[in-house]
Amino acid sequence: MTSKELVLKAEMRKEIGSRGAVKLRKQNKVPAVIYGHKQTPESIVLDAHEFAEGLGHGQRLYDLQIGSKKEKMLLKDVQYDHLGKKIIHADFVRVDLSERVKVEVAINYKGIPAGAQEGGVLEVHLDQLEIECAVTEIPEAIDVSVKALKVGESIHASDVVLPAGIKLLTPPEALLIACHEPIAAAAEEEVPAADQEAASPEVITERKQKEGEESEEK
Repeated sequence: MTSKELVLKAEMRKEIGSRGAVKLRKQNKVPAVIYGHKQTPESIVLDAHEFAEGLGHGQRLYDLQIGSKKEKMLLKDVQYDHLGKKIIHADFVRVDLSERVKVEVAINYKGIPAGAQEGGVLEVHLDQLEIECAVTEIPEAIDVSVKALKVGESIHASDVVLPAGIKLLTPPEALLIACHEPIAAAAEEEVPAADQEAASPEVITERKQKEGEESEEK
């Protein structure tokens, strides 16, 4: 599914600076910046609830309306508070429906790997891919099946089949996900049996018995 346009109402931001931003957030507003197309960057204010609702649906392309003026905008960046919950700032870039853009899209790993039946453990290395595509064809996510993944196998960026018209920008050799042996099993294999015996802790009762036997001999 690709991004659809969503009308998002905004206002020009009058108070600039950290104090003004804090005040806006207390009013359930989100400070933001719009730029691009060689125009002067502008500071705006969004309704936090309305914006969060669009984000919740994976929205990337917006019709940003400021008064009677409406412009196509691509969401480029969202900043959250230290808890990762509250939106504190956003960046938008002006776009034209005929242009291609570079964006990062979430990877949706699907299925249960074959290696899981062997006790394998999945390790995710990347959860996003950088792509280039038409602004109207930005996918909400890119599905990557892990069903065939066995223990010792992995998936790289070059293995992902992208929809027509989408170009991969992430390095082809980038590791996305891998299936490893269970950590405990791998650790046992790395330690020789003799070393495992040497490393095994001495039981206190056994030590006391040995000390008692030595005392009797003396």
